[in-house]
Amino acid sequence: MADLPDPNRPPEEYFAGELRVMNAHLPRGTKTLADLLAEPEPFVACRDDTPHLFRIDELKLLAGFLSEEERRTLNLPMLIEVGGGARGESMLRCRSPVEEKVAAKILGMPVACRQEAITLYRPQLARLRSVLVTTTQYVFVIRERAAGEEE
Repeated sequence: MADLPDPNRPPEEYFAGELRVMNAHLPRGTKTLADLLAEPEPFVACRDDTPHLFRIDELKLLAGFLSEEERRTLNLPMLIEVGGGARGESMLRCRSPVEEKVAAKILGMPVACRQEAITLYRPQLARLRSVLVTTTQYVFVIRERAAGEEE
C-alpha cells in the first residue's frame, strides 16, 4: 500500500518541480530600459536558453514618459507573480518607484507599492499585459494564505 501524503507538508514542496518547469521561461537576469534602447535587437537570455525579445515600440512607449534617470533604473522585464491569491490578484514586483510610475501610467490610476509589490486584480492585469506584452513576464508562484483567508 502506498504511503499517504503528509497533510502538514507545504504545497510548494509537492509542486516544486512543476513550478520549475512552468517558470523555465524566466530571464537569467534583467537589463535596464536605457541599455535595451541602445541595443539593435533588445533581448535577455532565459533560463531555458531561449532569448526573450523586447518590442521596440514598447521600449519607446516607456521611454516616452520616464526621465533619463528612470530609464537607467527600470529593469526589464518586470515580473508579475501569478497564483495563489485568494481573490484572483497578482503581484507586480517593485524594485524601485519606477515600476509604480509605469503601472500608474499604463493603468490610468494611482497604485501603491507595498512590501515590494503592487497588487493587480484581473482587469488591471489584463490592461497592463495588453500594453506591455514583452516588457512584463509572468512568474508562477504558490502563496501561503494569511490567517483567516478563504481557500
